Amino acid sequence: MFSSFMVNTWTVATIVAAIAGIVGFFVVIRGSSFAAHTLPLGAFPGAAAAHLLGIDELFGLVAFSGAGVLGISQLARHDRQEVGTALCLVMLLGFGALFLSMSSEYSQEVYSLLFGEILGVGTGDIGAVAVIGGIAVAAVIVLFRPLLLTSLSPDLAQAQGISSRTMEFCFLAILALTTAATLPVVGALLVFALMVGPAAAARAMTDRPMPAMLLSAAVSMVVVWASIALSYISDWPVGFYVGAFSAVCYTLGRLRLN
Repeated sequence: MFSSFMVNTWTVATIVAAIAGIVGFFVVIRGSSFAAHTLPLGAFPGAAAAHLLGIDELFGLVAFSGAGVLGISQLARHDRQEVGTALCLVMLLGFGALFLSMSSEYSQEVYSLLFGEILGVGTGDIGAVAVIGGIAVAAVIVLFRPLLLTSLSPDLAQAQGISSRTMEFCFLAILALTTAATLPVVGALLVFALMVGPAAAARAMTDRPMPAMLLSAAVSMVVVWASIALSYISDWPVGFYVGAFSAVCYTLGRLRLN
């Protein structure tokens, strides 16, 4: 479990869990779970496009994550946000179907982008995840107060000259960076699980924003560590355990609230 070939797995899993936990705190308090689900699923067509062009898939992930941010922001201006988010998801998945139809050699890569390949992480992947994820976390720290204010009291934020629309765009950009950093490692479905379950549990345990955000990161890391350990022992997919533990965290949080 702690042999040399597993070092990269433990390292990158810890980084990803910390990023997902920190960003996930704002996903929960802003009610942005649908956007957190849409951006990872909508980003994988970018990797397919990068494959067709013969370039690094990270560029495709970043480009389509950015396109998702712009799409949600623009479509939500003319309708309710969930409608704009849904339309953006449909549009991006349509591009994904188009790009996948142009190549018959990408099925395994699609599986890894949906469910992750955390046990096959290379040394070169760690640096990219750390840098992009670090930028996302730094942005959260810098924008912590306005993000928190627009999440909990938009009217008060407006009175203090903070634009809710601008903060929403900034948050979606942070979410897009998180998606681009973590998607190749844990996959689209597991990014969503890590950003929602642990954060919801942490939010139920304390009303203080900063402790809740740090607790969310801690719970997310425990979920990932436990999932890797049990996957190693049982030979079951890591994704199963991540999803199950995240659901348990959310359930425990709801029970505490009740």
